[in-house]
Amino acid sequence: MLYEGLLLFGVMFGATAVFLLLRLIVPPLARTGDVGLQVWGFLALGLYFVWFWRKRGQTLAMQTWRMRVVNADGSRISLGRAVARYLLAWIWVAAAVGVIHLSGASRWAGAGVALACLLAWGALAWLDPQRQFLHDRLAGTRLVRD
Repeated sequence: MLYEGLLLFGVMFGATAVFLLLRLIVPPLARTGDVGLQVWGFLALGLYFVWFWRKRGQTLAMQTWRMRVVNADGSRISLGRAVARYLLAWIWVAAAVGVIHLSGASRWAGAGVALACLLAWGALAWLDPQRQFLHDRLAGTRLVRD
């Protein structure tokens, strides 16, 4: 995950630069503010993951670790499953944001909630008999060694 994060830093850097340039050219984008940038980033990350999962079943970091995303039967994943996997992988983030928002947690307490949700996400995979992440189980995909 750390290596993937390093690669995603570059993806987000480029996506942000493109968005900021487009904001200068397309006036309605200038009015979107931070929300527009966040949506743009979410879409850029989605494009990165879905494109690599569809093309080879692997992101650049997954190639290094010799891991591949496949359907439950071992075949290459479809565009719909790749998109579903990407969206479902955000479950733990949505849970953390919901708890933080509803509880009105401070910055540090919110960071604790986010960490707890991340650990729960990992623990669910560890507790799963096939060691699958929840989003893989829900999307009908799985990670395999290459």
